[in-house]
Amino acid sequence: MKKYEYIAPWEKAFDRLLTPLDEFIHRQTTSGILLMLCAAAALYIANSPWNEAYHHLLQRPFTVGVEGFQLSKSVHHWINDGLMALFFFVVGLELKREILVGELADPQQALLPIIAAIGGMVVPVLIYVAINPEGHALDGWGVPMATDIAFALGALALLGNRIPKKLLTFLVALAIVDDLGAVLVIALFYTETISLSALVVAAVMLLLLIALNLGGIRRPLPYMLLGVVLWIAMLKSGVHATLAGIFLAFTIPMRPKYDPQRLFSHIDDLLGQIKQAYQREESIVKNDELRSRVQALGEGVQLVQAPAQVLEHKMHLPTAYLVIPIFSLANAGIPIDWSSLGSTITHPVSMGIAAGLVVGKLIGIAGFSWLAVRLGVTRLPQGLNFKHMVGVGLMGGIGFTMSIFIAELGFAHHAADLLMAKTGVLFASIVAGVSGFLWLYLTAER
Repeated sequence: MKKYEYIAPWEKAFDRLLTPLDEFIHRQTTSGILLMLCAAAALYIANSPWNEAYHHLLQRPFTVGVEGFQLSKSVHHWINDGLMALFFFVVGLELKREILVGELADPQQALLPIIAAIGGMVVPVLIYVAINPEGHALDGWGVPMATDIAFALGALALLGNRIPKKLLTFLVALAIVDDLGAVLVIALFYTETISLSALVVAAVMLLLLIALNLGGIRRPLPYMLLGVVLWIAMLKSGVHATLAGIFLAFTIPMRPKYDPQRLFSHIDDLLGQIKQAYQREESIVKNDELRSRVQALGEGVQLVQAPAQVLEHKMHLPTAYLVIPIFSLANAGIPIDWSSLGSTITHPVSMGIAAGLVVGKLIGIAGFSWLAVRLGVTRLPQGLNFKHMVGVGLMGGIGFTMSIFIAELGFAHHAADLLMAKTGVLFASIVAGVSGFLWLYLTAER
């Protein structure tokens, strides 16, 4: 071994080749497992002697800004309105990629997951409304619409090679359409009193962001600065602030500044300069010329990619491993009274949500898929059958993150119903996850 030659773990990065979909599935799977652990931790804390301290911490005010321009919210609000804006930003980037170049880019290929997702949103809503047709309980109709992609992929990943990879791809496409539907529902139906002046500011920020995109600005900093102002304006407008993340994501450039011949020429030139610099001094620590050329190569390769894809890659890690687990810790802490658990689960709100997620998702996803194929509208992807569709329909009933988020909006002023809604979501997610896993484990061939 030469004096300055090292075998370092980071060298494996050159051999680790993952497609965006592979990377997405891998991180969402790990996030789903972490999400389960955090939900279990929150449930334990909420039913322990630390329950009072837990809720006191979440309700503590936290202020940012300077005198004369301050934002003061509880820790719970900062998590749900602030941190979750980052989650929605990543969701927006995923939506944009899937629509432009991913599973939803080909209309023929996208048709089945779109139809399945629509069925998986409509049927649960109808079931919930049938059980809760009036009163403020009706405000929770949007809760059973959503599928938690991290939880669902985590559960599917446990099956290993018993399921084809195309089933994971189908679930990803379905969940992306599902997320889009949930975002539209939040924007259109779960808004408070509208402030027109704040909406005007938000509209101006959005126009400036679009102008940056059309003007060819590719550095992320200007977008992030305007995005913060957009988030504040949305927060003050009455429209939920997390939607600023979606709007910001859709303005990030998706077109790469990529000329293959020029790229190859630049790389060849830099590699030649790196070799010449190395011959003069082998140590990259001592050789500033060598280090600067290596750094220029890394930055150039980074800049040649589409900014939206680069940001999605960078933001997935903190979102999957930090934002979503914190949201779970802050929102899954449900005190359970075992003596009245039966009446809690059979409460119209929790029963409507549980039935919507477990039964409604199954009927909507598997049923609409079956109808679409039988009517000749579309066809199943090669390697998949209707047993797989039933499994995905059951897994679709795992509705943790987005369902709890919508419940927080719908029952913000009804604490008792919010408790019932969260109980229904947790109960349904456990039933759907376990039944979906067992169904696929027993029916799917290796």
